[in-house]
Amino acid sequence: MEITKVEIRPMQDEGALQAYASVIFDDVFIVHSVKVIRGGEGQYLDIAHPIEDAFRRRLEEAVLNQYHKVVGSEADPEPID
Repeated sequence: MEITKVEIRPMQDEGALQAYASVIFDDVFIVHSVKVIRGGEGQYLDIAHPIEDAFRRRLEEAVLNQYHKVVGSEADPEPID
């Protein structure tokens, strides 16, 4: 499964929530509302997540790379939960 596109929607003044992402897989399946969250003490639970650790890392990397392209490198959110 390949990540073929990541779209980022930055948030303004939303505390730890930095952005929402939509991720397209193999040009045929889309997942909306993936949260990009600046780390903190709050607890966040996944509704759905990759089972395989390697794929989870690829997904996190793709989303955070696109996030940094959209908002710049000054923001430093932690990996997606």
